[in-house]
Amino acid sequence: MGMYNDKVMDHFMNPHNIGELENPDGIGIYGSPVCGDMMQISIRVQDDIITDAKFKTFGCGSAIASSSVATDMIIGKTIDQALAITNKQIIAELGGLPAVKIHCSVLADHAIKAAIYDFAQKNGKVYAGLEGFDPNENEDEDDTCDTEG
Repeated sequence: MGMYNDKVMDHFMNPHNIGELENPDGIGIYGSPVCGDMMQISIRVQDDIITDAKFKTFGCGSAIASSSVATDMIIGKTIDQALAITNKQIIAELGGLPAVKIHCSVLADHAIKAAIYDFAQKNGKVYAGLEGFDPNENEDEDDTCDTEG
């Protein structure tokens, strides 16, 4: 447990926004082919503002903590503000992650974008932050993953 700071442990032990939204406006699912971690983020959007977000994650403590803090970060943000969030910002918000767990923040970043992509597709909307985004793109197969914890 010594590899995680108190904030990561808090988001792992007491995750925020866990579960699924009923009739979400967008759902993003992303997984790592290296680790087997899977993350689903669902969003509710009103007037281009994310009014609610929930997550379901199958993975390690870092993946759960990354999902929890990522959903906290996007609630109340405009779509464009949420699209601008990077995995580095998720890591910073968590107070850091061990190097072998950085990929967990990438999963959260990608799942957010996938949920917004789904919303955009369903509503005929175009966002500059989605330019070149492929929701089916997998993480680099060479990414490191520590499957212990």
